[in-house]
Amino acid sequence: MYDIREQIPGINEYIELRLQAGLSKKSEEAAARGLPNTIYSVLVYADGSPVGMGRIVGDGGCFYQITDMAVLPIHQRRGVGAMIMRALVGYLEIHAPHTAYVSLMADHGTPGFYRKFGFVPTEMPYAAGMYMRIKRNQSSQTTT
Repeated sequence: MYDIREQIPGINEYIELRLQAGLSKKSEEAAARGLPNTIYSVLVYADGSPVGMGRIVGDGGCFYQITDMAVLPIHQRRGVGAMIMRALVGYLEIHAPHTAYVSLMADHGTPGFYRKFGFVPTEMPYAAGMYMRIKRNQSSQTTT
């Protein structure tokens, strides 16, 4: 029923999958800049249409981040997310150095899902997960 492919999504495909899966919106400019820097990516298809994706980004040696885990709602809880994670973790197990640090941020409170793949929540005082979002309106961007 599902077909998984090692493939980087196209810009529009990426934006739409994120939005339909309930993730935050990314601009075409951000997607155009970011997608070519993907270390590894998979798309899952059903009947020829993409229904899920996941990517690995990072420096390719010391640090990797699993990102853009997105599955369309009607395909959730059918093993699509697990297919994606098996592919991503499988890639890391083969290609990442044994000292590499792999992180992820789960938007929808799904730590139990990621625990199945070896991820553990950060805990104080040993580590603290943090993030920052860049906020600027379109008119304040400079063009060169």
